[in-house]
Amino acid sequence: MAEKLSEFVKRKRKALGITQAELADRAGVGLRFLRELENEKPTLRLDKVNLVLDMFGCEMGPVRKDDNS
Repeated sequence: MAEKLSEFVKRKRKALGITQAELADRAGVGLRFLRELENEKPTLRLDKVNLVLDMFGCEMGPVRKDDNS
């Protein structure tokens, strides 16, 4: 099973040893947005998600669905 986006961000942030506020500042997003991301808010702006993911060398985009799901 694939890791949830919220879990991925939280795990990577903790691996860097930084707080939510520090990651938000470095990524150029608000602290509220980062908290919502880590708490699995169902609707988030993709451009802001990608600002956070860029801190870990990643990005979100179109991915073909697995036909076996």
